[in-house]
Amino acid sequence: MSVPENNSLNYYVTTFYKFQKLANPEQVKIDLETAAERLRVRGLIIIGTEGFNATVSCPIQANFEEFKQFVRDYFSQPDLFFKDSESHKAPFRRFKVKVREEIVTLGTPELVPDYKENHHLSPAEWNKVMKEENDYLLIDTRNWYETKIGTFKGAVNPGIDKFTEFPEYVEKHNIAKDKKMLIFCTGGIRCEKGILELQRQGFDNVYQLDGGIINYIKEFPNDQYEGECFVFDHRVALDQDLKPTTKYGLCPHCGQPSNVKVECKRCDTHELICEDCSHIEWKKDTCSKNCAYQYELHPEKKAPRQVMPFELEKQKELEEISLQQNF
Repeated sequence: MSVPENNSLNYYVTTFYKFQKLANPEQVKIDLETAAERLRVRGLIIIGTEGFNATVSCPIQANFEEFKQFVRDYFSQPDLFFKDSESHKAPFRRFKVKVREEIVTLGTPELVPDYKENHHLSPAEWNKVMKEENDYLLIDTRNWYETKIGTFKGAVNPGIDKFTEFPEYVEKHNIAKDKKMLIFCTGGIRCEKGILELQRQGFDNVYQLDGGIINYIKEFPNDQYEGECFVFDHRVALDQDLKPTTKYGLCPHCGQPSNVKVECKRCDTHELICEDCSHIEWKKDTCSKNCAYQYELHPEKKAPRQVMPFELEKQKELEEISLQQNF
């Protein structure tokens, strides 16, 4: 029997990054984990010698604000830009800190943005260009599956599987070096490196959207950005109010954004799968990899839906937080 979703619990969410030298990433990892455990924070933080890149959440607002202040103090960044939102759905099931060579992987660890803004356009300036100019090239630097559910009007989709393919895409398309280019991504960090790569290739008239799509939608909902914005957590996507999507799920078979409704022929669970999997015989009528496997073996057998470990963990968390808030 499944554990029902409790929508009365609100999660406070923020995403932030900074390129700055970290002398001992392994110690930073330990310190962040200690603070997150104390404050009941969950999420993902990627750190390296070049800086940090994070999205975190917390169901307790006071703890959420305390963690943000901890980050400001710990990294000596009093003006760190946090892009905040709220969610009725838990974005993360646990807290992780990953140490990597690059905090956003372009395959060019030698390219590290400095402290200066590099051709950043505010959401208002971005809007002005899009509405008043017509001689520019607008490029979505995200992966192809992110662009499927939303992008800016007139944007070019490179169709890349990962960001490391972006430099090759630009090299192959013989774009005039003096062409005005606008590039954007989810939260801004890809473009911090992407613009350095474009400048290295000889493009000088390149501009990036400051704070990415999330920052733009916050100021200009339902304007030049169409659709929703994919995010790499259990919210799946954000709508034009920066709320978790009610339209898309994550396909249980392949992980792509999904909005094709199915009723599982093995356990009768209602689920959303992606359009691609809806055309694959052994996936199109099932709600999970487990049901797909079992249904293929024994199509005549029924079984109850399997309760996932994270659902039991969530129920325990809800009970603990409820007790904490009542004292």
